[in-house]
Formats: sequence, C-alpha cells, structure tokens
Amino acid sequence: MSDYKMDKIDLKILRLLQENSKITNLELSKRIGLSPAPTLERVKKLEQSNIIQSYHAKVDSSAIGLNVKTYVLVSLAWNKKDALENFIKKIKKVPEITECYVITGEADILLKIVCKDIPTYEKLLFKSLSQIEEIERLKTLMTLSKVKKEKVLPFDYDNAEE
Repeated sequence: MSDYKMDKIDLKILRLLQENSKITNLELSKRIGLSPAPTLERVKKLEQSNIIQSYHAKVDSSAIGLNVKTYVLVSLAWNKKDALENFIKKIKKVPEITECYVITGEADILLKIVCKDIPTYEKLLFKSLSQIEEIERLKTLMTLSKVKKEKVLPFDYDNAEE
C-alpha cells in the first residue's frame, strides 16, 4: 500500500488513464480541470508511489493467432517437499501461462493459459504441465467467448473519501 494520499483529482486521473493510457497530458489536464504542469506532476507522483505501475499495449490475441484461452485448476501434491515453491519456479518458464493465482476452494492454483490452438494446448497439457511432479490434479476450463472485460478497476472514483 502506498503512503501517497490521493484526492479526487488523482482519482479522476487514474480513471482516465485506465480508460486510455495514451491520452496526452494536455487532454488529461483539460478533462480534470488543471493546467498541464500540475497534471504532469500528479501523474509522476502516482507513478513514483507505484499506484500507476506501468503502461501497456493491449494486443488482440486472436489477431496474432492466439485463439485458445483456458483456465486450469491445479491441485498440488502437498506431500512433495517445497511443492508450491517448486511449482512456481517451473510454471514461470512456461510462456503460455500468462497468469497464476493461489486460490481457495476446490483447487490450490488457478492458471490462465493462452495458446494458438487446441493441439498446442494439448501438447502443453501433456508434455509440460503433466510432467510437473508437484501437480496432483488438473482441471481445464475452456473459454468459449468473452462477454465482459473491464479495464477500469471497480472503485468509486467520484465519491471517494478525501
């Protein structure tokens, strides 16, 4: 958690940059009602305090031939020594695993996997994932279509306490 105290203007900046990180400082300053210099200073403070961590190009995975997205529930073999640490080391080497979360519920880990097609996923599943000895059980959840993906975090930017 950052020590930087945000006010309503900072929160407006966060919302606008999440909607469009390529907005110019001039346009941003107009939208929040400040001149460009203090606007830029506020953005720099948000970056320096690590509230804004980075800026990214959002690439359409289908446009570059990555058409299969799956989520995989992983149950770890806790009887193996350092199961979680060893598992994490191994999956960090698999580029198709784009996200990994430790979770509660019916499994221990949730993986997001993005790859070219079903044969590629099958090869990844049987040649890579199934060879990780810290995995006890895998359950694949295949995505069919995306119906919602918000880029702005769910926060009441307009009515936050100061």
